[in-house]
Amino acid sequence: MITASHNKVTDNGVKIADPSGGMLSQDWEPFSDQLANEPDPQSLVSLIEEFVKKERIPFNGKHPAEVLLGRDTRPSGESLLEAAKQGISAVVGAVAHDMGILTTPQLHWMVRARNKGLKATESDYFEQLLSSFRCLMNLIPDRGTSNETEDKLIVDGANGVGGEKLEVIKEKLNELDIEVRNSGKEGGVLNEGVGADFVQKEKVVPHGFGSNHAGIRCASLDGDADRLVYFLVPPNNCSKIDLVDGDKILSLFAVFIKEQLSILEEDTKGSNNYKARLGAVQTAYANGASTYYLRHLGLEVALAPTGVKFLHEKAAQYDIGIYFEANGHGTILFSERFLSWLEDKNQELSSTHEGSEQKKAALRLLAVSKLINQAVGDALSGLLLVETILRHMGWSIHQWNALYQDLPSRQLKGQYNLVPLGGDFKSMDYWEVWVKVGDRTAVVTANAETVAVKPPGIQEAINVETVYPNLLRYQPYITTRIFIFDAAKYPNGRSFIRPSGTEDVVRVYAEASTQEAADKLANSVAELVDRFLGFRSS
Repeated sequence: MITASHNKVTDNGVKIADPSGGMLSQDWEPFSDQLANEPDPQSLVSLIEEFVKKERIPFNGKHPAEVLLGRDTRPSGESLLEAAKQGISAVVGAVAHDMGILTTPQLHWMVRARNKGLKATESDYFEQLLSSFRCLMNLIPDRGTSNETEDKLIVDGANGVGGEKLEVIKEKLNELDIEVRNSGKEGGVLNEGVGADFVQKEKVVPHGFGSNHAGIRCASLDGDADRLVYFLVPPNNCSKIDLVDGDKILSLFAVFIKEQLSILEEDTKGSNNYKARLGAVQTAYANGASTYYLRHLGLEVALAPTGVKFLHEKAAQYDIGIYFEANGHGTILFSERFLSWLEDKNQELSSTHEGSEQKKAALRLLAVSKLINQAVGDALSGLLLVETILRHMGWSIHQWNALYQDLPSRQLKGQYNLVPLGGDFKSMDYWEVWVKVGDRTAVVTANAETVAVKPPGIQEAINVETVYPNLLRYQPYITTRIFIFDAAKYPNGRSFIRPSGTEDVVRVYAEASTQEAADKLANSVAELVDRFLGFRSS
């Protein structure tokens, strides 16, 4: 996939889908880094020859290979895709298939479908999404006039490929009232003041939105449509937004799926019963209030290191695994074992409980497994699933957003100083603090990056700022992920550090029950990092 996702239009890059349809396997990352950094053509060829010999890859044409190619709407994409074609044609037995202008999730879906022996064109993608969406809409309970869901949805397409594809979906759907803005047709620039990444980080309205959209349900896609966030424009401040991020999307999906599983489990008389394992997967950057909410629902919540590939891998360990990052990238995974059982259960219910709530629950879960893109996070399929669940629950976006209130947080950025990413101090939901260090590899973390095991002593120092064991309040919910403490210094305080992957800085994240406490805690931990690792330390 030729794309630079949420980056500016003059950037471009490559995303590679594994044969499974998922992201590139981590096993290939070291070789990929070497390929990208070879200084000249001869070095590149030598590296490939060595790798082929080491991995015993047959280059004799006996094992044919097909590579699907796609690109987003960037002007540079056409020539880069042509270069990719030439590279593929240089391999004996390899064939390149130009799939045209696509979203990144569409290409991942196509690879997955093709390797499962299924139809895998763009029209097949749309057909699967729309048919499963309509199935879910037909199964919505009749709530009479009590449904408070707003009818209209306005979507920011980031002036990219996602806006174009949503226009295609809009033409095929009568069930949703969708208005697409920033589709790229209006002359706007890709990702410039628009898109999910901009909206989620800056907490402001994208271009083309204002006071006339106050109170209306709004959503935003990113540049290649693999991220999705929702938002509301407050009536009293049309420049800011109330963000409904990936944590809230995860929570909405979890509530719905848990409800369907509970209905299925009510069928105690059936001969084919199964206790499905449902899990939610987050990173340490997920807001602590979301984790507490999910645990309070009775869900198993697992923590993975930062990065979608780690979340996806962890979610695959469940019968149904839901993962999301706050930035809106995430999906739902269904195990083959569970889907096989669910198909059998659906058949059993057809003969014994046709029209029952158990039958409807089975049909809903099967439809969700087809609507959601299980290969990778997909803003288009995610948006359709959000819309059906809101209607199923009879919820407005206000009710959805009220599931829990985020704890104030700070993620500070700067060389030991507090430097805002945008807006003023009081209005920002988070900052970033990075502490400049001599060697970022001196920081080693564990427990999904929530605990610093090196340098020695730094985690104990952080604990002094956040943990007061004699004042624990909610003991049943204490895990390595979230601490709920009635600490006098920083109520509900939580903080962790992790090294940057690209430069010698250490990131500091802090959370507390008030914004002032979160700010002070972040600053205190930044001082600790500087003392242990900064240029002023010994």
